[in-house]
Amino acid sequence: MHLQEYAPPKTIDPVKARTRLDGALAVLPEVLGIDPSNVFLKQRKRGKGGERYGKLAEHGRFHQVSEGPARFWVNFTEHLDTGLFLDHRPLRAAIRQQAKGKSFLNLFCYTASATVHAALGGAVSSTSVDMSRTYLDWARRNFLLNGVDDSRHELVQADALVWMKASTARYDLVLLDPPTFSSSKRMEGVLDVQRDHVALIEDALKCTAAGGTLLFSTNYQGFKLDADALAHLSVEDISAQMLPEDFKRRPKIHRVWRIRPTT
Repeated sequence: MHLQEYAPPKTIDPVKARTRLDGALAVLPEVLGIDPSNVFLKQRKRGKGGERYGKLAEHGRFHQVSEGPARFWVNFTEHLDTGLFLDHRPLRAAIRQQAKGKSFLNLFCYTASATVHAALGGAVSSTSVDMSRTYLDWARRNFLLNGVDDSRHELVQADALVWMKASTARYDLVLLDPPTFSSSKRMEGVLDVQRDHVALIEDALKCTAAGGTLLFSTNYQGFKLDADALAHLSVEDISAQMLPEDFKRRPKIHRVWRIRPTT
């Protein structure tokens, strides 16, 4: 069990907060029928300087999990997030179903789980871009676990914002899933998905082949798409189709659009 608690605000008595948490920890293993040693607890709190999925420990034990035909390494202790975002399961499945015979580009790829699904779905080639060496190493382990041929499926360590502008390659299927906010010594400037999404989408479309498809996803729950600025494009909101049953009580957990040039 991977249990996450949001850090209580200063207005909450810390003793009461701890008592509530201890009560949950006492009953949950019994309800789920698991050994208490298999409960992994983390506290979510605001990170510093745009750290996307902050590191919690120096060493962690990896576990294998299955998702459809794919297998992934996840880590319950070393990072705040496990390496696999559960709310994106339908999006990854859709990519697998659409990928046969196509080239795939995964921007801000994290551990490249979407690329694994694309490869298993028959993508002829792919490029996955992320700035983090840690996550690209993790992605490479996911490739090995699934028998993905890294001679056809490339992992690139780069700032995706810069990489998009410089790339001359064109891809049939593109996934653009940027962080809500990010700043880093290795980045040029600061990324704000609400402010920058139009430019991000247009840069990603320049990497999209004629007749290709761009999938734009964001987990920013206050996000508003600038429909006027994108009026020259074919933009379809497919968020409802990409929401798994276990997240339907939180329909704003993420939004997804299918975007194509109108000509």
